[in-house]
Amino acid sequence: MTSYFVGERPRADWRVKNEIRMKFPSLSVNEGMARAAVAAFCVQADPSATELADIKCAVSEAVTNCIVHAYRDTVGEIQMKIQIFAEDVVRVEIKDHGCGIEDVKVAREPLYTTDAEGERSGMGFAVMENFCDGMRVTSRPGKGTTVTLIKRLQDRASLT
Repeated sequence: MTSYFVGERPRADWRVKNEIRMKFPSLSVNEGMARAAVAAFCVQADPSATELADIKCAVSEAVTNCIVHAYRDTVGEIQMKIQIFAEDVVRVEIKDHGCGIEDVKVAREPLYTTDAEGERSGMGFAVMENFCDGMRVTSRPGKGTTVTLIKRLQDRASLT
């Protein structure tokens, strides 16, 4: 198993206010559904438009990685769990049971791709990192990959 973590880490003392779990097939049409689902669920936390766009973009990249790389030319299951914490934090976990990643540290380097045809830019993990405050990637070759995204929201009360 390989694992990589950057940025803010989840804390054991965070209190879950709400969470949702869903499963869907790794079809390209479901990338848009995942974006819409995470946006609809996160609205209750009152994110800014920019924060919501950041979350949607990161989720889009993670789900696209499952569709394109994890299952390649087959259809498999993608699991997504979204949690909103009382501490103004959103945590999204996206998991597949696909081919896995041999070396996560190498795979997260900008421009790295396993796409032989060269249609992919190799920027997915870099995009996720830039739009989130924390990201963890854990993978087992032949077993699958889990991407955990952390986004801290601005305290709305402090803005008034």
